[in-house]
Amino acid sequence: MVIFKRDNLRFGLLIGFILPLISVFGYYWWKFSLYTFSDFIYALKTNKPLITAITIPCLLLNIVLFTIYINTKRDQTAKGIFVSTLLYAIASLLFKYFS
Repeated sequence: MVIFKRDNLRFGLLIGFILPLISVFGYYWWKFSLYTFSDFIYALKTNKPLITAITIPCLLLNIVLFTIYINTKRDQTAKGIFVSTLLYAIASLLFKYFS
């Protein structure tokens, strides 16, 4: 697709933030579809190892996308994906240990 051929920091930030959100909903649908989404959020708050179980696959998709953009020499987009991945990882750690 033509849109993924862009080399833009904002575009990298955008897809870097959206892809993990889509992954969370996919994980919810795959593992927790019998429960409501509010039950899923409650399980995240009360079961801290579950946060790690969700964060790793979600950020793995960003790492794959980052690798693709680095290998195709679209460094600005890769930089945006990297920054958003770091922010998600830091937020996940803060949520896990301080909530």
